[in-house]
Amino acid sequence: MVAFYFRAPVKAFFRGRIDYMGYARAINPHISADARWSWRMTTPAVLAHAIRTEGWGFVPNQVLPPLLANTCIGAVLYTAYLHSLSSLHGPSSYQTKRVYPPPPPSTTFTAGLVAGAFQSVVAAPFDALQTRFRTADILDGKYKTMWHYAGHKLRSIGLQGIFAGWSLSLCKDALGAAVFFSAFETVKSQGYYHFVTWHYGSRTRDSILDTQPLTVDAYHDYDARPVIKPHFALEPSFLLLAGISAGVTSQIIQHPLTEIQDVHYRRLEALDFQAHEESRPGQIMRRYYHAYEQTFAQCKTLAKRAGGWRKYLYKDFWGATIRQVPSTSAGLIVFELVRRKYSFENDEDVTIDRAHEKILLR
Repeated sequence: MVAFYFRAPVKAFFRGRIDYMGYARAINPHISADARWSWRMTTPAVLAHAIRTEGWGFVPNQVLPPLLANTCIGAVLYTAYLHSLSSLHGPSSYQTKRVYPPPPPSTTFTAGLVAGAFQSVVAAPFDALQTRFRTADILDGKYKTMWHYAGHKLRSIGLQGIFAGWSLSLCKDALGAAVFFSAFETVKSQGYYHFVTWHYGSRTRDSILDTQPLTVDAYHDYDARPVIKPHFALEPSFLLLAGISAGVTSQIIQHPLTEIQDVHYRRLEALDFQAHEESRPGQIMRRYYHAYEQTFAQCKTLAKRAGGWRKYLYKDFWGATIRQVPSTSAGLIVFELVRRKYSFENDEDVTIDRAHEKILLR
């Protein structure tokens, strides 16, 4: 059970889609007063203040629902990716610690695309709730808990409201996940294998046998080629680099689409009201279609004011990327290490065969 659980991890390493601390920040006097930053504004302090104010029921009623939503979305993304990759790439289906040869970028891109599409479908109700959430509704007593808000709002907006703006979400999630996983797997596997092949393959036989950091088995199965074990720090370094690369490249796709999405989402509550007033399904769909046209026209105006599409769509790109990359990198490293820990051992040693040496991949 533990092995299965960790092969399909339930922790999302993207930035959480649902803000689980929004209500806690709204009732915090230091944040409401727009005071200078202090330790009282950190997440543990804000959460502790909310518990003192609202009681321990605050956690299951206000914090737990968004956390469960993020967990569900992350579980779908990573599980769909692993299963898609297993279907598209034979060696990945064995769930061994070392997949060799590694999947090509086209395969990981496709698996990520499929996983992102699945995630987008599952995340649609949560995105609809997040978009329409108003802290004042809970503060004023309109909704008692997040559970109450979610149930009432989903019944109110219906299926057409849940999937309003879903096309943008589908593009962002599918393309973002495709680039995300493709960059990660390419740097982690192909990049690492190419580097050790180049680095150790450029050495002469005598230099290999005379170098202390290398562990050499003189003969293996009557093969006179020395067996090289790469330095233990090389692969973790490429794992970290892969996480950083994945975070930056996925932001190139997701950041501009998020800017457009934010503009479009501001129209949704007005569309919900119009949908309730309209009885003809065809007319409702026409309104949602025209909303995309209006969003594009508004974005065009905003881009013109900003000095061009690039400046508008990539505004604050590096700030957002720098904030997200550390957690993304750390999360992917944990994902990969745990996946290996609970994978099966390879039946045979995995090596890169060269004319004058063999490079052992642990």
